[in-house]
Amino acid sequence: MTTFKDLGLPLPIVRELQRQGITEPFPIQEAAIPDALAGRDVLGRGPTGSGKTFTFGLPMLTRLAESGVTRPGHPRALVLTPTRELAVQVRERLDAPANALGLRTLDVVGGVNINRHIRSLAAPVDLLVATPGRAQDLLDQGILHFDEVSVTALDEADQMADMGFLPQVRRLMDRTPKTGQRLLFSATLDGDVQKLIDRYLTDPVTHSTAPVEASVDTMEHHRLLVGDRDERNDIILRIGAREGKTIMFMRTKHGVDRQVKKLRRVGVEAAGLHGDKGQSTRTNALAGFSDGSVPVLVATDIAARGIDIHDVSLVVHVDPPAEHKAYLHRAGRTARAGNSGTVVTLVMDEQRKEVEGMMRKAGVEAPEVRVTADSDVLAKITGARVPSGTPLTPPGQQQTPGKKPSSRTPRQGAAAQQGNARQRGRTGRSAGRPGGSGSPGQRSSRRSS
Repeated sequence: MTTFKDLGLPLPIVRELQRQGITEPFPIQEAAIPDALAGRDVLGRGPTGSGKTFTFGLPMLTRLAESGVTRPGHPRALVLTPTRELAVQVRERLDAPANALGLRTLDVVGGVNINRHIRSLAAPVDLLVATPGRAQDLLDQGILHFDEVSVTALDEADQMADMGFLPQVRRLMDRTPKTGQRLLFSATLDGDVQKLIDRYLTDPVTHSTAPVEASVDTMEHHRLLVGDRDERNDIILRIGAREGKTIMFMRTKHGVDRQVKKLRRVGVEAAGLHGDKGQSTRTNALAGFSDGSVPVLVATDIAARGIDIHDVSLVVHVDPPAEHKAYLHRAGRTARAGNSGTVVTLVMDEQRKEVEGMMRKAGVEAPEVRVTADSDVLAKITGARVPSGTPLTPPGQQQTPGKKPSSRTPRQGAAAQQGNARQRGRTGRSAGRPGGSGSPGQRSSRRSS
């Protein structure tokens, strides 16, 4: 068995990983870490959850510890991510290894008062994790400088392209030294991502791991024919009451908010995640979802990108995505790090043809079955069961005594009450990580994340 020590990582990092119960690297880590430590530009292809954070992060920290002194406002390593949530998770994953080497990390993201970042940058920051917009703001104000960045990592490059961030990414990359090392990780390497590779990477070594996100053997796909909108609503409430962590995807921000209210009215602990939510609200939602106190997360596509929580056992496309790439990104939130997971798409009658074409483009075979809220097959596939019917107030508000639910409780049915006790045990959370983590740790004596 290959160990992290065998890959050439320094003893303080190896000991920290062992303290977290992490002993065996993922395949992409075993393949790419030695090249990154040697200073090569690395091109990594693989889905979120395949171990990319440690693949680029641990070599970056190792190389920083071996040379140089960091000045305030002049980080020596830079990681760019498409979303706030991913930036925070990357920084949290790297905090403990960085501390083991006496290095400091910081994330700077939109949605947080910029003065907080300005104060944090008054002290030396060795490795900076940033979203493109906030990094550009700090550069424009003269608070941040990239002239001493010796290694840059682009994480989820394809998602940055999909979200229209590449012009900003190019401006930021142009501010880093041309002689610096570049590490780029992406699920796909075509189109605009290839242009980034051609422009910024020099003779990169390529490492690819894992199949398309939605095609792993441990992931099941189903199309559930739900009739009309009212019938679909009853089904959603039953699914929300299941055991285990569930992510429900909606197309719009308003749809997210409405669905969260409906779930909470019947006693389902649910939280919403979309771009209009403040950073503290988003952080709290992810923290509750990660620790299991809020088992249902309702999200838009963009807000959920980069979520790295390994024990999500069910993904529900409440609103089927418009195109197949979105389906693959959504589906990739489950069946991570060797766990199994289920992906269901709720299809109203008028959506059947559209969804069938989208699934065909995604290369996914998903059996189609008609369900009702109290059908046995719904309970078998999703673990759906009857919610308590006791309404929950929004976080931070007091329950009004005697207040009745404002939406009807779904039809009762013995079959749907059976549920499916599939809640998976969490993979080992990194103990003692500064600031807490929205991303669970690696499995003991197995794999890293």
